[in-house]
Amino acid sequence: MNKDALREELAEDEGCKYLIYLDHLQLPTFGIGHLIKEHDPEYGLPVGTEVSEDRVRKAFNLDIAVTVEDCRRLCDNVGVDFNELDLRYPDGALALCNMCFNLGYPRHSKFKKMWAGVAEAMEDPKAWLTVAAEAEDSRWFDQVPNRAKRLTARFRALADG
Repeated sequence: MNKDALREELAEDEGCKYLIYLDHLQLPTFGIGHLIKEHDPEYGLPVGTEVSEDRVRKAFNLDIAVTVEDCRRLCDNVGVDFNELDLRYPDGALALCNMCFNLGYPRHSKFKKMWAGVAEAMEDPKAWLTVAAEAEDSRWFDQVPNRAKRLTARFRALADG
């Protein structure tokens, strides 16, 4: 997994704010899309509280590691070796990780038909069309339309081999 490419892509999609803000779901967030959780020192602090550049960088690096591992687990759930996926379809793996970063493991795991399409795509590249169609048939697609359209276009492009 090209983590540098993932970092660049996510930083562009998420933007970077050195303060606590509410994301599109009205959840407290800071930095590059870091959702504040109970174990974070920022938990409970008011919107607008400043966050240091060092803290933003550390949270983002941890979020990248978690995202790649979550995507690996989601692949395992459908019998796909993430490393093989990344080797054969690096842009597909990158797009899936981007989607996983945005959704989080629990919500991304609910895309059962999409993940079945990923498994099928390991045998037949045309199945990337299923991956795209299933991603498009979701609330996520309506919540982040620009990002979702770009990612699903990348899935569709993989079907052409």
